[in-house]
Amino acid sequence: MEKADSLHHCHAHKVKALLNRTHSLFHIFALLAIFHYRSTFIFNNLATPLLPWLLIFGAELLFSLVWFLKQPFYWWPVTRTTFPQRLPPQDHHLPGIDVFICTADPNREPTFEVMNTVISAMSLDYPAHKLSVYLSDDGAASVTLSAIKEAWVFATWWLPFCKRYNVKTICPRAFFQNPQQQHPTHTKDFIQDMNTLQEKYEAFKLRVQKKSGSCGGSKTSVQDHPSLIQVIDGKAVQDSTAAINPDEVVMPSLVYVAREKRPSHPHHFKAGALNVLLRISATFSNSPYILVLDCDMYCNDPISARQAMCFYLDSKISPTLGWVQYPQMFHNVHENDIYDSQMRSFWKVYWLGADGLQGPVISGTNFYINRKALYGINIYNGNDIIKEARNIFGLSNELIKSLKQQNDMPNEIKHRELCSIPVQEAQFLASCTYEENTKWGQEAGFRYESVVEDAMTGFMLQSKGWRSVYLYPARPQFLGSATTNLNDFLIQSTRWTSGLVEIGLSKYCPLFYSPSRMQLLQRISSSWITLYPLGFISVWCFATIPLITFLFGIPLYPKVSNPYFIAYAFVFTSSLVKLLCEVVATRESASTWLNEQRISNLKWLTCCGYGVVDSVMTKLRVREASFIPTNKAEDSDRAKLYEKGKYDFNTSNMFLVPLVTVVSLNLCCFIGGVAKLVSGVGNWDALFVQGFLSFYVLIMSYPVMEAMFVRQDNGCIPFSTTLTSTAIVVVLLSFGYLILL
Repeated sequence: MEKADSLHHCHAHKVKALLNRTHSLFHIFALLAIFHYRSTFIFNNLATPLLPWLLIFGAELLFSLVWFLKQPFYWWPVTRTTFPQRLPPQDHHLPGIDVFICTADPNREPTFEVMNTVISAMSLDYPAHKLSVYLSDDGAASVTLSAIKEAWVFATWWLPFCKRYNVKTICPRAFFQNPQQQHPTHTKDFIQDMNTLQEKYEAFKLRVQKKSGSCGGSKTSVQDHPSLIQVIDGKAVQDSTAAINPDEVVMPSLVYVAREKRPSHPHHFKAGALNVLLRISATFSNSPYILVLDCDMYCNDPISARQAMCFYLDSKISPTLGWVQYPQMFHNVHENDIYDSQMRSFWKVYWLGADGLQGPVISGTNFYINRKALYGINIYNGNDIIKEARNIFGLSNELIKSLKQQNDMPNEIKHRELCSIPVQEAQFLASCTYEENTKWGQEAGFRYESVVEDAMTGFMLQSKGWRSVYLYPARPQFLGSATTNLNDFLIQSTRWTSGLVEIGLSKYCPLFYSPSRMQLLQRISSSWITLYPLGFISVWCFATIPLITFLFGIPLYPKVSNPYFIAYAFVFTSSLVKLLCEVVATRESASTWLNEQRISNLKWLTCCGYGVVDSVMTKLRVREASFIPTNKAEDSDRAKLYEKGKYDFNTSNMFLVPLVTVVSLNLCCFIGGVAKLVSGVGNWDALFVQGFLSFYVLIMSYPVMEAMFVRQDNGCIPFSTTLTSTAIVVVLLSFGYLILL
């Protein structure tokens, strides 16, 4: 039971933890039995071909290691509840909040959706004079600057409307998709004001879309442009044709930032953009807490800021609390989520377990982070720290001055008093040369060592003793746009994999990094995040070697009558059953379990492999790291396939050929192996496991076979890809014949 004045409550799932630990214990015993069988059988059966046995044994060892690293997520799962109503009633007791929103490409990230995110952030239920919103436009697109001015004008009408009627859906786009369900009373005043707002919204939308079609950042300017910082207020929007609300409205501060980018200077992708916002906001508002949002991840509820403050204002945990992480939820995920876009396992299972340790790692977006944690040093020890601060943070006097402020009250941006000096200073902070001879991205700010700056930063902060908490409210606080086609999904997953493996193979690997203040279980679980893609080697071995040997009648697993068969059966069956129980426990259907199995196998065979290769090539400096923003623009044809539960295989052969090759190989080996057994050649008892594995792979690969042989729509697999994969299968079988027979 929590105390009456407690701001939050943490509930530990003890029964679930006990069941998880029991399953892990039995799983370990089964794995030990398998290893004993492998090691003894190799030495006692020298007539058996050694190469496939060694490869499968190595694959089993590697996959078992990956499994072991994941177990701390099941050790102590917890859920948290907050009580925002218990916060101090006076607004002056609340600390300030800066909101960082990043966009880079108006073509991949539609401008109007970005503006909806900006307006939703301005609409948070928080004192307006303590809320500042910063938009980083890395593409320096003129359409984005024009649109944010239009967004500010519309916000002068939208914010009073939300406050007056206590609107929960504070994103205009989401609100007007079904406006009649947004207010339970439907009073006459509400309907009248809503209709007026809807007219202004449609006019706002039309103006932004018109400008999107007529202007934008050119390809040459995206990587080569000067810095531009502008405070968006009444003076900045004088060229807008829309009318500003004549009533006096207290507006949150809104700042547009386009940092300087030159081809001769590294810009460090999203981490570089966030660090520019971190420096500029320090000289403008300097709020002690920062909300980071992706440009498509709008605020779906106004209460998230107060929920986060329930943790930061709790004296029991606040000294070491670095960030409050919210899950990523999506408004466009279909109930038959064939791509597992909702990432159910992470948000509903793994991160609950991570919260029972030292908290989850920073997860891309939807987190409130302590500014002090990002500064990396103790900046509150007086004047002796100034020299060290200059070496780390650079030569900006305004920035250094902001570091010495010890209170939690933000500096309000006084628009009428804002002169050119702060803007000039901000342009200096946003220049591409400012970070030279500093420790930005190394000891301060978001880290540059990986393209997944969120995970890298989270690991480094946790190694210094900061912890985090995870909050999964009943109502989604943030909603974004999930990838709903295979091509974007695979590109995004490959980028994530490459960045994570880059950390895992570096000196910063959480398992070995020293010095680190992470607990042992936290180290192990964090290492799984960075090393699990290496399991693609095992999956490729399981997807090929047992099947080729099945065709040629060479057993690799114990007979059904052998006691060791029980160990294999337990590991395989219990893993699938445990996953099914997790799916049911999170109130999902059996189809979710099947879809997760299919997309997981698909990722192992494509994204994980390519991501590992890409990270190794980057480490060896064979190629430079790259970052392609995920495409958030909707495609109606692809969306229809997704809603029908049909995989869209309209993607590169780089992804298709491995999939089609594995499926074709399984099909040939299964038909050929079963035919030989039926004809009396071979032993069913000795080859049952391999035949079953082949059958399992075919069941999981049904969407691929359907796209190869049945479908004729735009999402089917081209015949040329099937021919290419068939040729590879012939080569593999020929090679297998020479090696094995």
